Amino acid sequence: MSAEFDLATASSTGRGSLGQQAPWAALFAVLRRLWTWRHAPPVLAPGSGPHPWRRFVALGDSFTEGVGDPESRSPGGLRGWADRVAEELSSKQPDFAYANLAIRGRLLQQILEEQLEPALQIKPDLVTLSAGGNDLVFRNGDPDRLAERLDPAVSRLRSAGASVVLFTGPDWGATPVFGLMRGKIAIFNENLRVIADRYGCLVADLWALSELHDPAMWDADRLHFSPLGHHTIAAMVLETLSVPHTLEPYDPRPLPLRNWREARRDDLVWARDYFAPWVIRRLLHQSEAYQAAKRPAAGPVFAPSPLLRRS
Repeated sequence: MSAEFDLATASSTGRGSLGQQAPWAALFAVLRRLWTWRHAPPVLAPGSGPHPWRRFVALGDSFTEGVGDPESRSPGGLRGWADRVAEELSSKQPDFAYANLAIRGRLLQQILEEQLEPALQIKPDLVTLSAGGNDLVFRNGDPDRLAERLDPAVSRLRSAGASVVLFTGPDWGATPVFGLMRGKIAIFNENLRVIADRYGCLVADLWALSELHDPAMWDADRLHFSPLGHHTIAAMVLETLSVPHTLEPYDPRPLPLRNWREARRDDLVWARDYFAPWVIRRLLHQSEAYQAAKRPAAGPVFAPSPLLRRS
């Protein structure tokens, strides 16, 4: 991590010794934080009444695009947690508009280069930003360098007047392959919390969302969320925003018990059908040809029928 980011981290969180830093550098860090608090708009506080947002823009990759949550009547054939959040927010603001600029497979730098400026042109008052997962999982990304790139983008969004929601990565500790990246994801999450604290952002904490430990929350590829997972995340995001909502918790149907041999067979099928193709594409530097966002312009929210309760 760079010295500049270390300094900001120490001054924002109280970690490290300011006495070991140059006095002018410590003073600069404190003044910068005070300036941010003075000029950035406040986020919604619990119990402060109806939400104030009228233009919501979602930025990110497949997670925000809604992969794993198919809906034929939704733009791009996907619904996802962001659409579900927009549906709830629009029910409380008649003139509410929503854009989703997320495109699957995008790395953090691609998200910032391709989506940040179009988002600012929409003049949103609420932005969700989830980025860095593909870097960490598929490109052996450095969590400190990723945070350094993310920091100025968050600053621009907050300075433009938008409330910003950032996402921690989920805890894959119990999974045999993705669990190997648990340490990097945890470091990135901590860096992200520093950024959120610095600029007054909200954090939607996937890492702490214990419901995601249930396999029913995940798609068959074990990387993207199922409709139930997207529904659960949407409810968590709305609660992070302190917005009352109608998304009831759904109890997933218990999965059939498997013995060790059956579980390993399923792991081999997953590796053949999903993991091996991912690895090959990454080694050959191939990317899936998804170039267009499903909701590139802010407009009314489409609300399909709600997820049915499983019995």
